[in-house]
Amino acid sequence: MDLAARLLMILGAAFSLSPWCSGPLALGLGIALALLGLTAWSGPSKRFSRLLIQVCIVLLGLAIDLHRVQQAGVGGLAFAAGTIVLVFALGAALGRLLGVPGTLGTLLSSGTAICGGSAIAATSRVIRADDSDTSIALAAVFVLNAIALFVFIPVGHWLAMSQEQFGTWAAVAIHDMASVVAAGKEYGPAALEQATVVKLTRVLWIVPVAAACGWAASRRAPGAGAPGGNGWAAVRGALPWFIVLFVLASAVRTYVPGVGAHEATVKAAAKAGMTLALFLIGCGLSRAAVERVGARPFVMAAALWVVLSVVSLLVVRATVA
Repeated sequence: MDLAARLLMILGAAFSLSPWCSGPLALGLGIALALLGLTAWSGPSKRFSRLLIQVCIVLLGLAIDLHRVQQAGVGGLAFAAGTIVLVFALGAALGRLLGVPGTLGTLLSSGTAICGGSAIAATSRVIRADDSDTSIALAAVFVLNAIALFVFIPVGHWLAMSQEQFGTWAAVAIHDMASVVAAGKEYGPAALEQATVVKLTRVLWIVPVAAACGWAASRRAPGAGAPGGNGWAAVRGALPWFIVLFVLASAVRTYVPGVGAHEATVKAAAKAGMTLALFLIGCGLSRAAVERVGARPFVMAAALWVVLSVVSLLVVRATVA
């Protein structure tokens, strides 16, 4: 079985890098292999997929003009703040209504509001969540993130959304960076640029949101996330340095002559890398993880995601051309 799983993983990765494979297809293939128990190299695959996503984001910086980054990033700050406050307020109410423990509810809210697994990982360290709550939150957000990648693209076409509208919507309402970029890429080149920049703006909110969660946790239970403890070290470590490299790459694209001539090659490399990352992310799912989620946390996560998706869709349709 191990040999067969390794062979299938290699073949799946090779197919993901081919021109015939799309992001949703790669993710679906990875999930299928995971649910059938036909995956290998679980730990290295997760680490490599995270690194690959960050490298591909930096590569995309070489294909996006810095002025576009500034325009989309500054314009999305207020929108990001509003939706984050909405998700956490709704999460607190739903948590009490459904009887979801406070720590788990905080993880589900942070993952929905900002950037999925990355936000959950940072917040879990700050509030000192146990491994069980963290695993449940990651699994719930993972499942919804996968569903979003398959649902958003046809909905966008059905509503005749412009590429800028779709890119903004996907960046706000789809959980993880890889799926946001994949959805934007499938919708069109302008959607890819918009989705990438807007999502990166939201990712920066990991630090203040994790800090706020750590402060709230310390108020509820003295010593949890206290200044100088491991919680605040996690806040400092949550700073996404790859975003700085993305901005630097965009500056190179804007001000260094000749870089723009290689835009097609850069985008092709980033596309292939993201597709492979989605395949590896899909392989990280397991039947045990899905079973651990339970009904109430999943209902809460799904409700948060649906409300965020609908509200952000209405706002985007009203404000983005």
